[in-house]
Amino acid sequence: MAEQSFDVVVIGSGPGGYVAAIRAAQLGKKVCIVERENLGGICLNWGCIPTKALLRSAEVFHLMHRAKEFGLSAGSIGFDLDAVVKRSRGVAKQLSGGIGHLMKKNKITVVMGTATLGKGGVVSVKTEKGSESLKAKDIILATGARARELPGLEADGDLVWTYRHALVAKRMPKNLLVIGSGAIGIEFASFFNTLGAKTTVVEVMDRVLPVEDAEISALAKKAFVKQGMVIKEKTTVKKLDRGNGKVVAHFEAGGKTETAEFDTVISAVGIVGNVEDLGLEELGVKIDRTHVVTDEYCRTGVPGLWAIGDIAGGPWLAHKASHEGVMVAELIGGLHAHPVKATSIPGCTYCHPQVASVGLTEAKAKEQGYDVKVGRFPFIGNGKAIALGEPEGLVKTVFDAKTGELLGAHMIGAEVTEMIQGYVVGKTLETTEEELMHAVFPHPTLSEMMHESVLDAYGRVINF
Repeated sequence: MAEQSFDVVVIGSGPGGYVAAIRAAQLGKKVCIVERENLGGICLNWGCIPTKALLRSAEVFHLMHRAKEFGLSAGSIGFDLDAVVKRSRGVAKQLSGGIGHLMKKNKITVVMGTATLGKGGVVSVKTEKGSESLKAKDIILATGARARELPGLEADGDLVWTYRHALVAKRMPKNLLVIGSGAIGIEFASFFNTLGAKTTVVEVMDRVLPVEDAEISALAKKAFVKQGMVIKEKTTVKKLDRGNGKVVAHFEAGGKTETAEFDTVISAVGIVGNVEDLGLEELGVKIDRTHVVTDEYCRTGVPGLWAIGDIAGGPWLAHKASHEGVMVAELIGGLHAHPVKATSIPGCTYCHPQVASVGLTEAKAKEQGYDVKVGRFPFIGNGKAIALGEPEGLVKTVFDAKTGELLGAHMIGAEVTEMIQGYVVGKTLETTEEELMHAVFPHPTLSEMMHESVLDAYGRVINF
């Protein structure tokens, strides 16, 4: 087939790739996007979106069991796992189809196939019908990442699962082991535990959700244990013995070893970038631990070649990828774009209770030499939280005592993943404690706790 020429070719249609393609098209560029599996990438099809659909089902199931607290009655409460999974897949399919509509709307050429980079801006794509050759001045790598698999802990899709297997579970685990307590692991632990699985979570670090503020991690652990989870910290899974429909896990902690039996294991020990078979080494692209090395503007060092999202390293978040996609498209379009600041990227975990944060933890701020003021406000002091029946949680803020700069915000409790954006906007606008104190928060809302936490940092808390 004759070579097709474009201004921009984007490889990968996840939240980084498709957003970059749309922004480039908005700026008048002729754009092509290459996808080897499903439009929307892992996020829409096998990550962010379908997991939230599963977790919503678990949340409703949990609330049904609390009906009596709200003066309601509900009998014969149960669930159909196949139907729960079917709904989740339907949500993913709907959104993936929406990406196809957006590509047409923005006149972006879509090529389904596997891409390999050549010299001189050439991209070869292997498709079901053969191959296509594309050429562009600028190429954006947005190939994402996949689940990391450790030796001896490899998934088989039967007894040992990755997140992809867990998303389309064909059976309900009775005795579940989750290896890793980051966002992916703890969300699946929360989902299956809520539905009734006896759940054990193993974390090699000294606490669950190890990237979060230590105080928030401690509250999360307390909540998980109260829900019936077994939490093993500072523990390593050395190997898994499989057979006869069960898995025997070998744990090591503090120099001691023990074993335990499970019917299902979910391995959630991180991700690796999709850098293979792209032709990167031949072009001189530097790769470090499965991720493409870039500068703050996502430049790879090879003229006209950019890398965004998970392939370019952490934080491994869809919204970080999207923001980088916009930045790169605008740089290609000749606009002045600002690099993404890691300390302004929020992180959200949709377990029960939810966890959300942005910026420096209290410990990190002190490590960096800041003299800090710390504010806290508990959910039990908020009228809306009590009315919702969600009195457990905390909003914590960390300020630079000298300048009043908001260094970080950390939350645990109902709907905190929706609330965190208020602090993200504040950090982006470089507000100090004074602006946050003067802002008027509506009553009654959970967001009032954000205000009270700021007030508490300066000894002015009202409602607790």
